[in-house]
Amino acid sequence: MTGAGTSGSRAADDELARRVAELVAAHPAVVRLDGGIFGAVATYLPGHRLVGVRVDEHGGPVEVAVVLSLAAPIPEVVAQLRARVAAVAGGRPVDVTVSDVVAGPDPQGGPVTTVEIGP
Repeated sequence: MTGAGTSGSRAADDELARRVAELVAAHPAVVRLDGGIFGAVATYLPGHRLVGVRVDEHGGPVEVAVVLSLAAPIPEVVAQLRARVAAVAGGRPVDVTVSDVVAGPDPQGGPVTTVEIGP
């Protein structure tokens, strides 16, 4: 069996996808994982679909799509996420897509404001 992050083992790739999802979701600026356009960023695991992380089964890039809070500068958060994922990706390239951003709750406790990106 090959280690997580290398091609050749479906179980290792599935475990890598789970680990990446945990690491990314734990970042304080990440509101949620996202499927990206058409829900294409996902890994099919036994019994369910893990949205927001795609691990190429042929050793290609690990793709992550997220919705971020604007509480921190986006380029810094993306760099931090890329570093977290790279630490467990076994040398694979890491692609991080910011699908959307959320301005955050109103100081008076109002609803979260969503800022749409794109057409």
